[in-house]
Amino acid sequence: MVSFTIAAAQYPIDLFDGWDAYAAKLTRWVEDAAVAGASLAVFPEYGAMELASLDPETMGDLALSIETVSALLPRVDALHAALAVQTGMHILAASAPRKDADGRFRNAARLFAPNGKVGTQDKLVMTRFEREQWHIAAGSVLRVFDTQLGKLAVNICYDAEFPLLARACVEAGADVLLVPSCTDSLHGYWRVRLGAQARALEGQCYAVQSPTVGEAAWSPAVDINRGAAGIYGPPDRGMPADGVLATGVEGVSQWVFADVDIALIASLRADGGVLNMKHWSEQPGAMPLPSVEIVDLR
Repeated sequence: MVSFTIAAAQYPIDLFDGWDAYAAKLTRWVEDAAVAGASLAVFPEYGAMELASLDPETMGDLALSIETVSALLPRVDALHAALAVQTGMHILAASAPRKDADGRFRNAARLFAPNGKVGTQDKLVMTRFEREQWHIAAGSVLRVFDTQLGKLAVNICYDAEFPLLARACVEAGADVLLVPSCTDSLHGYWRVRLGAQARALEGQCYAVQSPTVGEAAWSPAVDINRGAAGIYGPPDRGMPADGVLATGVEGVSQWVFADVDIALIASLRADGGVLNMKHWSEQPGAMPLPSVEIVDLR
């Protein structure tokens, strides 16, 4: 598919009285994006932490709430998989802490294709909060997902502030970089947004930011959430002059939509006003890039 519509969520953290309330919320959000014509729906980093509210006895404790959410992941993923098939959309689920065989938690985003296939990208660079308070471990594998929409990659929040990660994905063929985020200040939001826009410029690709929004005083993990969803491209021919295809109103619960054209990306990389992608290696001291695993979701 050359052209399609992306929906980026400005996703509120809610308090649920049971699983059915969560399932109803997620289903409503996904169906709203589908009705609007989206082929790809992107949810934020740590949006799944709202599931900690399903255990009132532990939801106020950071470590125990992480355990609660991780234990629910199989059920959460089954719901996302069913919704992807039902709507015909690709869905990047809100990332969540996943407990691995080594006993450590990793921040995992999962991409569900409408054909039933699933790909996972773990966050690779941890923030101070994740290192010092959450004790979330770093992932180790960078992936590009080959889908019916084109090649997609995921840089979770802070990862988008490190250019070699996105660059490795672009070199491996990524046309769209998905940036789920969770930030508790406008400073954090702008760091991730500027990172996403810089990655779109450097890689001559699209970048899609989806943040958590609103307040959840009951949660020690996601109590304050600031940001706005945005869909960005390189500021060049056929794109907006500032590279901003669409942005939401900061702090408001909403979908943000934009149409993207993969053929335009190919055209700009071949014959744009500038050739950032092609000229990357001409930087003095350009570094070797991380290896990338290609995952077939077609």
